[in-house]
Amino acid sequence: MDHSMHHHTGTAPGATWSMAIRATLHCLLGCAVGEILGMVIGTALLWGNVPTMALAIGLAFVFGYSFTLFAVVRAGVSLKAAVKIALAADTVSIAVMELVDNAIIALTPGAMDAHLSEGLFWYALLGGFAVAFLVTTPVNKWMIGRGKGHAVVHAHH
Repeated sequence: MDHSMHHHTGTAPGATWSMAIRATLHCLLGCAVGEILGMVIGTALLWGNVPTMALAIGLAFVFGYSFTLFAVVRAGVSLKAAVKIALAADTVSIAVMELVDNAIIALTPGAMDAHLSEGLFWYALLGGFAVAFLVTTPVNKWMIGRGKGHAVVHAHH
């Protein structure tokens, strides 16, 4: 991540679209890894839609938080403090991302019953991520501009 635009004055940095896009891409990566892994595991175990989606959403949060957690710990922050930072930085972003993404999948006819080997599964998932990115980016910009969300990570890089 490019940290040249971070401000270390102790005040909330001005939120730019570039910062919001980077924060949202960071969130999207964690959500995508967790969600796809959850779908693969649930499908492999022959689980139904509800437990598979629950696992996928849970793993999206785990991976989303872990990417921030590892970066902050690597910067020298204690694990306990890093967990608090990751929760503060990513909860709203991941929640919005997952809500939008899963709503798109649920509303796409046939997507909930599509298999991993079917194009419909991947089109719905990737389309959901694209729409979620477009919805979540302005949310992250608004939060960063108020010193919330991903802005809390900036002081620890």
